Amino acid sequence: MTTEEVDRPPEADTGTVTPGVTAVVPVLGRVDETARLLGSLAVAAARCPEPVDVVLVDDSTPDDARAHRATCARHGARYLRGPRHVGAKRNLGVYHARHDLLLFTDSDCRVSPDLLRRYVTGIRRAPAEVAGIAGPTLVEESPTAVFRIMRRSHLLNGDLEMPRAGRSLSWATTSNLLLRRDAFLAVGGFVEESLTTVSGEDVDLGLRLTGQGRAIRADPDATVTHDRMSSDSVRSVWRRLFGYGRSEQWLATVHPERRTARCNPVTVLGLAGGVAVATLGRTRGRSALLVPLVAGVGLGLRAWRRRRPGDSARGVADAVACAALEYAFDVGAVVAAVQLRRPDLLFGGFRSTDDDSDG
Repeated sequence: MTTEEVDRPPEADTGTVTPGVTAVVPVLGRVDETARLLGSLAVAAARCPEPVDVVLVDDSTPDDARAHRATCARHGARYLRGPRHVGAKRNLGVYHARHDLLLFTDSDCRVSPDLLRRYVTGIRRAPAEVAGIAGPTLVEESPTAVFRIMRRSHLLNGDLEMPRAGRSLSWATTSNLLLRRDAFLAVGGFVEESLTTVSGEDVDLGLRLTGQGRAIRADPDATVTHDRMSSDSVRSVWRRLFGYGRSEQWLATVHPERRTARCNPVTVLGLAGGVAVATLGRTRGRSALLVPLVAGVGLGLRAWRRRRPGDSARGVADAVACAALEYAFDVGAVVAAVQLRRPDLLFGGFRSTDDDSDG
């Protein structure tokens, strides 16, 4: 293992790659999780019919960076210091890739033992127009009430699980994605500047690939396990959904063909508050009731969509709690519309899939 302290050159080196897989892993912190990931990659590499190279691109604190270097040394991975933006980290890893296939996964994931074997076999048999293969990322089970509640939400983990359906994909999450290196380079790699330092860059890359006529196939049996910590507390769920809301508005600006009208309940609530304040005097204060009325109707409608047949009283409560937590997504979308100076996005959103109907 070698440690390289480098900046990203302007273009990737295309002359030294050989058949095989380079796994690119961006990281910030997550020392224990990364150790588990690298261990799982070592197991998968032993079953892979072609050579496997692992590149960890890190911008952690000095203490965590030392721990990551030691973990890389144990598992034969290469360590690179990288920038903050996750897209730039992945591009740096690709620049240093030794092989013609790229596996993208995240530091809080673990790959299945047969993942690399399945991917290499599948992509070598696929026609050239197939740019890559993606498998589902399954969040490990958690005993917490928040995890149980958020299993009702497509917004939280639905994108991770898309490949389970086995259909061709317009894009796939970089928690579990294999791409041909030449296809990746042909579209210029990941964006390195966006509204958020992480989230959305994988959607953008996939849409640019498939927009050029390339295909991303799904393999429902090529699984990656995602650490449950991102889904089992109010804080972690709120942070993820808030970030998703912001990144989807950014995506609506770079892929305007996928913009769609959307009734953002936070925008509606803000309008209701404005009307209530403006009419307080004329209504003798009764207009103040408009805000809780609108909030209650919006929450009820969303909870109705999160219900399940035969729900008990606890199930109904879970649906309401799920609907309430999902407001983090809407708050993020409103914040992004303001940051982007796009008031039209207060009433719009991004169609993330070709049959996107879940709001």
